[in-house]
Amino acid sequence: MAHIHKEFLIDNSPENVWEALREVGAVHQRLVPGFVTDTRMEADTRIVTFANGVVVHELIVDIDEAARRVAYAVVGGSMAPKHHHASMQVLAATGGHSRFVWTIDVTPDELAGPISEMAEQGAHIMQETLKSTPVPTDR
Repeated sequence: MAHIHKEFLIDNSPENVWEALREVGAVHQRLVPGFVTDTRMEADTRIVTFANGVVVHELIVDIDEAARRVAYAVVGGSMAPKHHHASMQVLAATGGHSRFVWTIDVTPDELAGPISEMAEQGAHIMQETLKSTPVPTDR
């Protein structure tokens, strides 16, 4: 099993980053616009369409408010791993910044390269999106 770990800082408060992350049905708007072109929810499964044409069905396993953590597993779509489980977590960092931790476990190992590349691209877009886009406060 391949293990992918991405960790990076975001120039925004943990509260604001969590507000964006916890909206699991709005990935294409709140986290990685342009990289993900559409997200829709069907019960507890999120259908994610990437700009490169890949579509994945992700079971939302948990949204943990206290830990600021979302866990999900790919359960279908055009990229069909034998096993895929991931989590994204927002932690407080110094200076009012956020530390974003993204962990992915996947088999077969051959998928580690493409998934790691996509996660790297997504991480860069998240950093830019979340530092430049204020989170709406009218909720």
